[in-house]
Amino acid sequence: MHDDIKLVDDSEIVKPTGKVHVVYFSSISNNTHRFIEKLEIDNSRIPYELENELKISKDYVLITPTYGGGGKDTAGAVPKQVIKFLNDENNRKYCRGVVASGNTNFGDSFAIAGPILSKKLNVPLLYQFELLGTSHDVVTLKKILNDFWNEGN
Repeated sequence: MHDDIKLVDDSEIVKPTGKVHVVYFSSISNNTHRFIEKLEIDNSRIPYELENELKISKDYVLITPTYGGGGKDTAGAVPKQVIKFLNDENNRKYCRGVVASGNTNFGDSFAIAGPILSKKLNVPLLYQFELLGTSHDVVTLKKILNDFWNEGN
């Protein structure tokens, strides 16, 4: 694991309220999009085109793929579109957790966008999955999200 990863203290976690909602980014490959469809939950997609914007005003969990080549170099691991979305303070303040996908071929950098964003936003890293995810990942993440929301209500 990378040296700069910080674990979020349970006392710092703000539990989400309202209906389960995820905000996600998917590149033109649509890998993350296909995974989100399998979850069958309320969602919003961060636009691929940088000039387009998404505004969120309710609690959500962010789901993002990881970019980059792995190793100690994490530059570019978080997609530019996700960074732009989170640069909006209003969007950032409703994020309650992070989920990331990646490729296990990258070893310690597998789904590293999740730990990077967890640290930056001071929210929990809830789950990591590989590429398109498996049916087990779908069932597991649905349970994690439902439990995470129900603890907050």
